Amino acid sequence: MTAEPGGSPLEEFLADPVSCTLDMASAVSRCAKALGLRHAVVYLADIQQRHLVPLTDVTESLSIDETLAGWCYRTQSLRVEESERDGMTAWFPLLDGAERLGVLAVHTHALTAESLRQGRAMAALLAMMTSSKRAYKETFVRRTRTRAMHLPAEMLRAFLPPRTIGNPHVVSTAVLEPAYDLGGDAFDHALTTDTLHTVVLDAMGHNLLSGLTSAVALAACRNARRVDADLLSLVDSVDEALSQWLPDQFCTGILARLDFCSGVLKWVNCGHPAPLLIRDHRLIVDALSREADPPMGLRSLLHARARQVHESRLQPGDRVLLYTDGVTEARTADGRLLGLERFADYVIRASATGEIAPETLRRLIHSLLDSQDSRLRDDATILMFEWQPHGRLPGTGLIG
Repeated sequence: MTAEPGGSPLEEFLADPVSCTLDMASAVSRCAKALGLRHAVVYLADIQQRHLVPLTDVTESLSIDETLAGWCYRTQSLRVEESERDGMTAWFPLLDGAERLGVLAVHTHALTAESLRQGRAMAALLAMMTSSKRAYKETFVRRTRTRAMHLPAEMLRAFLPPRTIGNPHVVSTAVLEPAYDLGGDAFDHALTTDTLHTVVLDAMGHNLLSGLTSAVALAACRNARRVDADLLSLVDSVDEALSQWLPDQFCTGILARLDFCSGVLKWVNCGHPAPLLIRDHRLIVDALSREADPPMGLRSLLHARARQVHESRLQPGDRVLLYTDGVTEARTADGRLLGLERFADYVIRASATGEIAPETLRRLIHSLLDSQDSRLRDDATILMFEWQPHGRLPGTGLIG
């Protein structure tokens, strides 16, 4: 198969069967040449989102917090600078929907409307190629890690979804630390045609068995969700799986569903800290606090009472935070516990500046790590979703 005569260079690149088999570096080089661009380099964010790592050894890693490339990643917007050599460098965000993958550096002699358009098209194409290849290309994994990962963390990360997902009505984003030494924390989020599904879990202990507990719980959640089980049936599936396969283990968790057409939020609290609601840049105290049911895996504690499904209606712009107690029990630079109020205040202040949701969580988790010499007392997981049904990817600034 070949492109039709007179087709655009990008069409010719896509139509060539050889393009599908190229390694990423060769694909980038060939695509840049087809578009008439001088040179291009793909940088991927490392697992902790501190550095932008090139996919080849032609250049060094770049700090996300201290470089123009990092600014492009943090804000998801185009940035341009003069090249160290002659010409210009344009930085394009690499986005898989709402998920930030990294940036694309395009070097050219002069920036024109045409070269910028081609750069955007190339970034979109390479983002899709990155998403499809990183599931099986070990090169991607190795380059985005700065040290060896412990076995429980390796197992859990194999189950985790992308950090950020979204559509024109809702965005959900999460962070989880310590990145290389997870114990039993995990999260999940997924979209259907009208529903955002979210889960945050905290398994007993901090070892391989804890990770296995969360992995089984995630698998049970997804298995039930994919046959359209309601929330109570979904939690019952986790209870049953843990009781059968890991009878001495349990985990706390929040399992929630947001109807992003109506804004109705439903959730089950299984022995976990209550979700937090931020509305109009302030914490609505106890808005989502309800009596918690026993943890999953401990059905014997339910006795005759069934688990409870709670319900609340969100307002446009609301942000809901699900988290594990490792977050609020973390200590800040002054030695004090972060606590609920300071945790919420950080998110509120970041929201007031217009900062996108994924960047808010990235900076928050780094502030906790950096204030404690990169050590947490426990796993710390935060999942935040925002409902904003106004035709944009909320929390990202991107048109849906």
